[in-house]
Order: sequence, then structure tokens, then C-alpha cells
Amino acid sequence: MKNRIVEAAIIAVGIICLGLCIRNGIKIFSQKDRAVEVKGLAEMEVPANKVICPILYKDLGNDLAQLYVDMNKKNQAIISFIKENGIQENEISPSAPEIVDMAAERFIENKSPYRYNLTSVITISTPNVDKVLALMSRQAELLKQGIAVTVNNYSIRYEYTKLNEIKPQMIEEATKNARKAAEKFAKDSGSKLGKIKSATQGQFIISDRDENTPYIKNVRVVSTITYYLED
Repeated sequence: MKNRIVEAAIIAVGIICLGLCIRNGIKIFSQKDRAVEVKGLAEMEVPANKVICPILYKDLGNDLAQLYVDMNKKNQAIISFIKENGIQENEISPSAPEIVDMAAERFIENKSPYRYNLTSVITISTPNVDKVLALMSRQAELLKQGIAVTVNNYSIRYEYTKLNEIKPQMIEEATKNARKAAEKFAKDSGSKLGKIKSATQGQFIISDRDENTPYIKNVRVVSTITYYLED
């Protein structure tokens, strides 16, 4: 009789423990899907560290050979001007000239007394962005030599090539901002923030800060993180 009582007590304790385990298991399982997805933004302004600047000029004439002679002289004058403003020779690239023979163009009515229209482009590609900006403000110096160049702001390309250097810092900032948002949500909902369930790093986007300062870039990234919520 005594053994049966002991056995019954052991069974009862086992049933109670099993019930508690099942209860906790159900609770953990029910909490498993409780999560919050948040986004963290990081932004940074950086100066462009590379510029590609085409310098263009046009010439008109009837003597094609003479146009080529004049073009070579003007190219040398422009290249000398660029070098004098701190740009290295290996950063300067003259392109082959574009010649339009107005007499051969069927769909263009040539009212000009000149037959040939020549366009020459000299391109600067350099990390010295400040020197190019300064050079652009001194274009009038070429006018004194009879060379009217055109530098179109919309054709100049400013780039930022050191993204890998700032990526870790920006990812860290985006993650911190995402966690702040998740902690606020958890607090407002009466929960605690758990471990990370999943995380996705967004694409880094580099854009001009505004249309007036394309040489200043805005870098942004958005990280998406999902946290578990706990009671």
C-alpha cells in the first residue's frame, strides 16, 4: 500500500512537471512570432573626390586644313592654361575633333558663310576637384587669347569613390537608429526587446546634395532589422 502511494505521488509530480513544460513551451512558441520590423537611416555629406570636366569650343571656316592648324594651336593654349592651374598632363585628354560639312548636310539649311563647323573637346579627369572649380572661374583668361570655351555645368560629373571607407561607420549608425526605434515600440507596447530575428542592409545611394553644389555628395543607407519581442 505504501509503495502505491509513493508511485502515485511520483506520477503526480511527473504530470505537474509535464504540464509546466507544456505550458512554458506553448508560451515560448506563442512568443516566437512576436516581432517588430524597423528601419534605421544613416546619412552623411561628403565632398566629391573626383571630377570629369569636358571643356568644349567651336570654330568655323571654309578651309579645312587651316581649321586643323588653328585647332592644334588652340588645343595647346587650352592645355597650357589647364596645366598652369595645377592640373597634371596625364589628367588631360584631348578628343578627336568633330567636323560638320554644312554643304554635305541634306537636312540642314546653311545660312552661314562658313562651310565647316568644328567642335573640339578637351576632358579633365582628376581628383583635384578644388582646382577644377577654381579653373572654371578663370575661363575669361582664354578669351584674351581669342578662345571662347564652354564649360557646361550639366556635363561635368562629380564622383565620390571612397564609399568603402565610410560604410562601417554608416552601417553602425543605421543599426543604432533601428534599435532606438525598436526599443521605443517595445516600450510603448509593454514588451521587452529581444534578439535580432533578421537583418537586411539596404543599398548605399550617393546623390548630389542639391543642384547648386553637385560637388558635395549625400550618402544614405537604410537598414531593415527585425527584433523578437518578449514579455
